[in-house]
Amino acid sequence: MRIAMVSPYALSRPGGVQGQALGLARSLRQLGHEVTVLAPDDYRPFGLSPEAEGEGRLDRTFTVGRPVRVGSNGSDAPVALSPLAARRAYAFVRAEGFDVAHLHEPMAPDISYGFLARRCLPLVGTFHRSGDSAWYGVFAPAARRAARRLGVRCAVSEAAAATAQKALGGTYEVLFNGLEIDRFTEAVPCPTDRPTVLFLGRHEPRKGLGVLLEAFAALDGGARLWVAGWGPETRALQRKYPPSEQLEWLGMLEEHEVAERLAGAHVLAAPSLGGESFGMVLAEALAARTVVVASDLEGYREVVGDCGELVAPGDVGGLTKALAVTLDDAAHAEGRSSPAALDAAERRADRWSMDALAEQYLERYGRAIAAFAAPEAK
Repeated sequence: MRIAMVSPYALSRPGGVQGQALGLARSLRQLGHEVTVLAPDDYRPFGLSPEAEGEGRLDRTFTVGRPVRVGSNGSDAPVALSPLAARRAYAFVRAEGFDVAHLHEPMAPDISYGFLARRCLPLVGTFHRSGDSAWYGVFAPAARRAARRLGVRCAVSEAAAATAQKALGGTYEVLFNGLEIDRFTEAVPCPTDRPTVLFLGRHEPRKGLGVLLEAFAALDGGARLWVAGWGPETRALQRKYPPSEQLEWLGMLEEHEVAERLAGAHVLAAPSLGGESFGMVLAEALAARTVVVASDLEGYREVVGDCGELVAPGDVGGLTKALAVTLDDAAHAEGRSSPAALDAAERRADRWSMDALAEQYLERYGRAIAAFAAPEAK
């Protein structure tokens, strides 16, 4: 099968949707399918990636243009707003004869709009976001009409399905975000000489990094905090909490470095204040046998189950207590850090296998193709 995997968000910037599109493409290729990921990119002009051109295969990436940042869901989304981006994506997919297009976050501006504006090929849509969207509110009637072009509508969580259903109507098949488990179970742990907490995420108010830094500063000492990522709050937070023996600012990490830091840390802290539909990084931590301390949000509860600690969003004192308990467990290999507890966490992560997700999407691609062909057969 030839599959166009469409991400509205730039591949050159880290993000959950981009990671899902790329990871799902890798798993589908391993099953023998040809997949091209279409998305914006900061650094490459539009067109096929050099390795795809060189090999003569459509299983790499096609860049549609450069992104700009647009405020969305308490964050800044790196999307391509030029109408040329949607036209390039549509023209490329039509010219190359793909069997199906998989649109991630299909209502995000604006790479998917060329596919949704007309009946061009079978479409599967996956909705990731949780929480109200200004885009849905402004363009609700047009968005509802466009969504009818989707042969199958999927959502990564119940929260994401509820958000999409409220805005667009229709029915949604709840799957999950996929996890490339081997990346984390086989990662070489980054060394650390003391119980260590890791933060992975964009430095913006919604992700709660300021809450974590305040909570960590209240600990008695003896632990270390690794802060990965970057964002609009980075400089101000670094001035307030400068690097020290206890606090290390890591900046942006490569994909392999993320796995190594997760495997080396004892606790992953995810103190988000809201707007989280699933919490992919929590599942990654479970696979890496790293204890999770997270905000008590619907999307996070779905992932953590009884394999971590949940704290009310924004509760500095509660977060300090949860970190103190889990770091003490780590120091003594007991409680949440006992071998049995870590084994249970790793088993829980298996339910989000990317390979299993790829198989489920192949079934849905087949249904979308059949539904698309049905009117022509009548």
